Amino acid sequence: MKQGTQGSAGTTTGEAAAGAEAAGGTARSRYRVPAQPDAGEADRRRDAGGATEGSARGEHTHGEPVLPRSRPAVQRSSVRGQVLAALRTALVTGDLRPGEVYSGPVLAERFGVSATPVREAMQQLAQEGAVEVVPNRGFRVVERGPRELAELAEVRALIEVPVMLRLARTVPAERWAGLRPLAEATVRAASSGCRATYAEADRAFHSAVLALAGNQQLVGVAEELHRRAQWPLVGGGAPGGGTRAELIADAHEHTALLDALIAGDLDVVRALVGEHFNGAE
Repeated sequence: MKQGTQGSAGTTTGEAAAGAEAAGGTARSRYRVPAQPDAGEADRRRDAGGATEGSARGEHTHGEPVLPRSRPAVQRSSVRGQVLAALRTALVTGDLRPGEVYSGPVLAERFGVSATPVREAMQQLAQEGAVEVVPNRGFRVVERGPRELAELAEVRALIEVPVMLRLARTVPAERWAGLRPLAEATVRAASSGCRATYAEADRAFHSAVLALAGNQQLVGVAEELHRRAQWPLVGGGAPGGGTRAELIADAHEHTALLDALIAGDLDVVRALVGEHFNGAE
């Protein structure tokens, strides 16, 4: 999915958003950001200045897909972090669509902030491989296919499976039992049917398991690979399936794995870990 025609360099954020919405480009967003108190006239001028600056830099917004017009603003103490979290959620749910280009000013309009924290968050996503910079336009969501998903699953298995098997032989049962709430949280999240909620709970469980190895570098690398494996495929397909039943089945593999770890049954642990990573979750 590629972009439509670009607007002129003088197009404002508001005009671009209105034009895109009139063309039927409004998407239904499933993520929200916390409400922000009145920023005052000075902050409003700064926000307006940020959007104008983005337009002056040549980020053409005419014709690009537009997120919903609701303007839940974010608290300024953690603007970039909240915007980044919201954008990551939008990637998982598919609200930010593969192949589409999004500009800082238009996204800033949706969040009710200046373009600067949005650009900073998008730059972080670019470093993670979720988006790529499009000069003078904004950021394109990276298009992914089944082959990349399979490659990610293979790399994750090479990293996590040996560690889990080693931990299964050395970590006492009571330590594994302490992870029970996280495993059960994945089941509840899967039952909700929300991929974004499940993705967060899934990463939390896997990270907690790997953290028992006492290697924070390992946890960080595994989390990044895991996050990338959760982005939707081109055409909206979800990695490892995306129906409520599929999420629940994947979540129950967590509880079954934990039961085997507590029991010290290495054969069952080995079988479950292999099956889990073959499912790419």
